[in-house]
Amino acid sequence: MNLVRLTVPVADLTDTEARVLDAVDEAWALDRLRELVAVPSVGGTVAESEAQHLVAGWLADLGADTDVWAIDLVAAATAPDAPGQEVVREEAWGVVGTLGGDGEPGLVLCGHTDVVPPGDPELWGGDPFTPRLADGVLHGRGTCDMKGGLVAALAAARAVAASGVALARPLAVHSVVGEEDGGLGAWATLQRGHRGAACVVPEPTAGSVMTANAGALTFRLTVTGLAAHGAMRDQGVSAVELFGELHTALRAFEATRQSDVDRFAGTALPYGLSIGTVHAGDWSSSVPDRLVAEGRYGVRVDEPVETARELLEAAVAGFCAGHPWLAEHPVRVEWVGGSFASGRLPQGSPLLPAVQRAVVDAGRPRPAERYVPAGTDLRLYAAAGVPTLHYGPGDLALAHGPREQVPLADVVHVARVLALTALRQCTVEA
Repeated sequence: MNLVRLTVPVADLTDTEARVLDAVDEAWALDRLRELVAVPSVGGTVAESEAQHLVAGWLADLGADTDVWAIDLVAAATAPDAPGQEVVREEAWGVVGTLGGDGEPGLVLCGHTDVVPPGDPELWGGDPFTPRLADGVLHGRGTCDMKGGLVAALAAARAVAASGVALARPLAVHSVVGEEDGGLGAWATLQRGHRGAACVVPEPTAGSVMTANAGALTFRLTVTGLAAHGAMRDQGVSAVELFGELHTALRAFEATRQSDVDRFAGTALPYGLSIGTVHAGDWSSSVPDRLVAEGRYGVRVDEPVETARELLEAAVAGFCAGHPWLAEHPVRVEWVGGSFASGRLPQGSPLLPAVQRAVVDAGRPRPAERYVPAGTDLRLYAAAGVPTLHYGPGDLALAHGPREQVPLADVVHVARVLALTALRQCTVEA
């Protein structure tokens, strides 16, 4: 096995900072990442909890003060501010490890262990949960979204601990579940009282620093038609054909909502509206009289969730009002599953230049500031008053697909950046 050794450039680093950078261990990070990716921690499965306990053990091995607790799923289902869930869980665990110092952590590093299902296994180059290293790139479900980022955070915490530096304020690592379906773990962690002066969530950012996230809502549409024998379809009204017309109107509505596109990386539709599932009919030779579609709907940065909902409801109602059938049989809109509000780092927060400086000091060009078009846990920490941004290994464009991967060099680089940021946030030089 050949690991990519990174050379730390000459920079204005203190001896302590140089020592912490030298303590980032690529082999340790690769081993932990392989082990974590091999746990098929799809949201709602037993393996989701298995991954959390694995991380808790690693934090304990680092000497962290570790808080491991069973999340109250009843409270998470009934609390008015709970973010919602899209999968059924029998259990869920929160994990927080804290290193050194006193009082409120100077920095929180937060990552999620849950992953989305791998989809068709034939589309992968091998078992999605058997990590494969090729040419310095690790392939497998969860490598970039976001086990690579979580391992980078753990490697950073390990480097700080191994360097022997005394922290004036604690460094905290939050390992959470349920990020992919609403943010259950981050919500529960904040509810438990875990906070910090600042937070970095190392989601994949492809080299940029992401200071805001668009929100996302899950919706359900129910279209009502009129059943008839398939041999006399002109006597019926097909819910499938009605949905085709509605879908065209939704595409036009989606186009009106795109703004600040240049602030987002990798997409021309940062506030996309996507239909994910469609179910219609109950007999092949009958005109279908009912169609149910569910989808995902983007919330603009700084747009209240309630406003976003009202606008989609109005768009559907407006289309129905002008339609000869749907005017009398309007489409029903329901809000189901996860609810991601938008979120942003406060303007002028010193966290942005601090991370940008750490990136340069760790050997890469100063990163551009961008927004992420997906719902993330950033908005939960930001809403709790914790300034938060994203900087992590990998590319979001490869997440949730069969080509998911993360370059090992990116994981190591981000670990160095997080270690430097943690040191500077949590120490006071003598």
